[in-house]
Amino acid sequence: MNRKITSTSPQGSLSRNTSIRPSDMANPRSRERSLLITLLLVVVILLVYRPVNDFGFLAFDDDGYVTRNHRVPYGLTWENLRWAFTTSDMSNWHPLTWISHMADCQFFGMNAGAHHQTSVLIHIVNSVLLLWLLHRMTGALWKSAFVAALFALHPLHVESVAWISERKDVLSTCFGFLAVFFYIPYAREKRGAPYVLSLVCFTLSLMAKPMMVTLPLLLLLFDFWPLGRVPDMLPPTRKNVRTLSGLVVEKIPFFCLSVLSSIITVYAQGQGGFLKLRLRFPCLRGSLTPSRRISGIP
Repeated sequence: MNRKITSTSPQGSLSRNTSIRPSDMANPRSRERSLLITLLLVVVILLVYRPVNDFGFLAFDDDGYVTRNHRVPYGLTWENLRWAFTTSDMSNWHPLTWISHMADCQFFGMNAGAHHQTSVLIHIVNSVLLLWLLHRMTGALWKSAFVAALFALHPLHVESVAWISERKDVLSTCFGFLAVFFYIPYAREKRGAPYVLSLVCFTLSLMAKPMMVTLPLLLLLFDFWPLGRVPDMLPPTRKNVRTLSGLVVEKIPFFCLSVLSSIITVYAQGQGGFLKLRLRFPCLRGSLTPSRRISGIP
């Protein structure tokens, strides 16, 4: 990480520039190491999750999402696509998740192992994306590799990867990471195309699962570190206040999408009866996983 301190005012006030120069990634040896780590990460994930090829569908939610769903088993049709964008089945509005399950049925039928393999493939993409975007932001390859490996192999992710109904988790994460990935060149070069791509990926992430609603705040944190876009506010100057305000303003479209997704989610879960269940039995909020899944709680 390149950190330097420069004087920015006649009084000698200090401003910290903590931006990371991507010179390490341009280094051929660094690229080779990054590629080797990527390949190793992919192989390890494939080995760890190889048993899911023999797993079947579960009685919890897999029937609602795939096996007994009245649309999904028939694959990708125009009528099914329209349904995916208008339904609140399973107490959620997540059309991209429905389309993903439909695509699996279209190509693999009811082969549960193939459905599991799709989730593993998406998890591999997520882990590699995390490695690349962390390395791209910080320039610290080995630390980025450690975080990516922890993400890829942590037991808490087994449910999301090895349970077909949790396709929404890995799918939302994939587009969320892509949103951050495209945000990096925008933050460094202020180009419009990466900003639009980041916004589109964020939209797709919310259409898979609304868990990424906090991404705008995460982008602000990345502005502070490691992107180094937040100015030193001691002492506060008009220029620094304008810079900080600009960072917030550019996130307004992201915040608007988060608010819209939250409203749609509240409506969808209300339609599914989940909100009434949670209000009547608050003890179900964090316990009894089978009960939660039967009622379609995300």
